[in-house]
Amino acid sequence: MANNLLEILKYAKIRNFEANYASDIHDDFYFGFPVKGILDAEQKLLSSKEKTIAYFSMEYGLATNVYNIYSASKPVKPENKLSENDIISNNRIPDYLFTLKFDNLLDLPIYSGGLGVLAGDTIKTAADLRMPLVAIGILWNKGYFKQRFWFKFGQLPEEMKWDPQTFPGLVPLENKIKLELKNRNIYLRLWKYYVFNQAKDFAVPLVLLDSNVEENDIEARRLTDRLYKSDDVDGRLLQRIILGMGGMKALEELGYPISLYHLNEGHAAFAFVQLARKENKKDIENLKFKFAYTCHTPVPAGHDRFSLSDCERVLTSPDFDLVKACGTADSEPGIVNLTILAMNTSYSINAVSKIHGDVMRFQFPTYKNKIKSVTNGVHFPTWVSEPIKKFLKTYDKVLGDFENDPTLLKNVLKCKEDPDFRTGLWAAHQENKKKFAQLLHQWKIREDVLTLCWARRIAAYKRPSLIFQDIERLEGMAKRIGPLQIFYAGKAHPNDNLAFTYINEIMNTVDKLNEANGNLKIVMLENYDIHMAKFLVSGVDVWLNNPLPPNEASGTSGMKAMANAVLQLSTVDGWVAEATHEDIGQFFGFRHDGKTFTNDLVLRLDEDSKALYEALENMMGLYYGLNQQGALKIQSPWLDKMINCLSSASYFNTFRMINEYRSDIWDF
Repeated sequence: MANNLLEILKYAKIRNFEANYASDIHDDFYFGFPVKGILDAEQKLLSSKEKTIAYFSMEYGLATNVYNIYSASKPVKPENKLSENDIISNNRIPDYLFTLKFDNLLDLPIYSGGLGVLAGDTIKTAADLRMPLVAIGILWNKGYFKQRFWFKFGQLPEEMKWDPQTFPGLVPLENKIKLELKNRNIYLRLWKYYVFNQAKDFAVPLVLLDSNVEENDIEARRLTDRLYKSDDVDGRLLQRIILGMGGMKALEELGYPISLYHLNEGHAAFAFVQLARKENKKDIENLKFKFAYTCHTPVPAGHDRFSLSDCERVLTSPDFDLVKACGTADSEPGIVNLTILAMNTSYSINAVSKIHGDVMRFQFPTYKNKIKSVTNGVHFPTWVSEPIKKFLKTYDKVLGDFENDPTLLKNVLKCKEDPDFRTGLWAAHQENKKKFAQLLHQWKIREDVLTLCWARRIAAYKRPSLIFQDIERLEGMAKRIGPLQIFYAGKAHPNDNLAFTYINEIMNTVDKLNEANGNLKIVMLENYDIHMAKFLVSGVDVWLNNPLPPNEASGTSGMKAMANAVLQLSTVDGWVAEATHEDIGQFFGFRHDGKTFTNDLVLRLDEDSKALYEALENMMGLYYGLNQQGALKIQSPWLDKMINCLSSASYFNTFRMINEYRSDIWDF
């Protein structure tokens, strides 16, 4: 074998290499990408000359089918392609006759939503910055779930199937580890997936843990089947142990010398327990300086809780004693809270927006002096559309190298009065709308109609049905001011019956709509994922975001839309609270006073829906004033807002976010 290939196989001892992977991994190329980028990254991680980071996350949304797409010598198996999706709309004939088809590779199905996409954007940015970082996650053999919409039932989840063995770029390793628990051992195989940077000359290794191995019994083999398995307590608990303790053992097995362990949510809090196994009791306090923790939600359901008796049944006595000492609080006797465990065992704690930092200090007053805020961002190269990027590059002398440093997008304000810039930006946006309309041409989507989108995880506090509270008013606005197209997408957790109710409510609203006048079109899309999101965040005019403040820790979908000059229609919560002065759209509804926090969800649907309609009416008037007898109104405030969106994208990106982590959290 040639030298580079031998080196690659030293860092990744690939199982069944000759039979399954030799045709795609050569001396120069790794599934079509330069091998040197992998070698440089691995050597940097293993050299111990720099501070190294291990980043733990339960899920990763990597956009593997829209950004840095690996190639393979063999055809992609059908199970590794995107599925056909039904569409529910108030134009029932095409709903019956057609489905939405993509002939694309499946995105690596190890994520459920925003938390995973944030993790994926984070490690892509770490690769862009050539950081010595290794990511730890779980190989979910059955992904999250496949969504189906059914009238009278709302959402019906179906089991997902894909083939990890033939997924381009993903390789199983010979390496296995053993988790030693109280009354059993669990064995885990390690897999690797390299996440390349834009230049394709550096990569972050992502190590994935898989319990589907012959040494385990049937129950243990299923532990890494489905993300966020919640039908039994032990399964949930063991998934967290696999990520935390298993992740630490994986790093040891692969020989990575780690300076700092970053926990992306409390799911990986057991990582501290594994490291403490090797230390004397007197050294445990010092171990806390090796851990940093990011909390991503104020919602109680997002903070994993387990009874002491459940933990005692699974963990060895020394591990249980440590978890009991560090993971319990007087306010919840008999309960281990992984958020408390993570906060008690980390030197640094951070929220994901300024408003979320305030909420965390109300929720956890004991830690208020320790809690910092680093507002989330998005990976601009992943989320900017090709027409917008191509247009902006024609102004690179003014903007600078915004692709490698998105903070330079603030320079678009220098072009605000340039009529050619304003016209060109609108043309690029219309090109995106045209592509989106072509994708859904059977449903007669039009590029000259004001188009809105609500797309994110479906949960009560996100109020997915807010815009449908008074459908007659919506119809009247569409008839009086101009037609509307509203897109809706998102998954609810399979055990969230309340969220199912919202889906069913919206479906019933769509079903009752009279399509005859054609002024109001509502389209519901199944299986919202990154591939679909790429079309939505660039192909609509307005991104709708209406969580009940202050329950949204950050949110990032609107940031992705802003990267494409799409206006915001939003309540003031999460990251949006930091952008209300930027004139990027319209803000409406209840605002939190910042003086308290309660878990009681008084959804304020009536009052906030009225405020939403008022804000939407203003935006509709502005949009339909853009054209004067078929000619674009160059000085329209709508174009000002689009430019302001691009300027704001200079802050709400992971390039800025990671640099804040480096200086304020990781102490680089």
